[in-house]
Amino acid sequence: MPADEVYRSVSDALAATQRVVLATVAHTRGSTPRRVGAKMAVRQDGSFVGTIGGGCGEAEVWQEAMATLEDGQPRVVTVDLTEPTEGEDKICGGIMRVFVERFEPGDSGDGPLRDTLT
Repeated sequence: MPADEVYRSVSDALAATQRVVLATVAHTRGSTPRRVGAKMAVRQDGSFVGTIGGGCGEAEVWQEAMATLEDGQPRVVTVDLTEPTEGEDKICGGIMRVFVERFEPGDSGDGPLRDTLT
């Protein structure tokens, strides 16, 4: 999914006076489902746009994104894809670090996200 759609989702949530979380793959090592820069926006209702890889790893990031929506604390989530998991998810064999941050209506913000949204 193009980053533009993720940014549009963030912009739409803020315009609707809702908090939104942006999860961005910040670092990878080994084989991972997505590369650095992949993004996922998570809305207050739990719905999301974009992907950071799917499966159990994405579910783990989604849970942390919901916690960030509640407490406002940015996080770095380490997704370890080196160990077998229960279920049918495939193992990629690598590790991803995903930065999770909350945006709120009225945030003036600085930097590339603000520039992208305006």
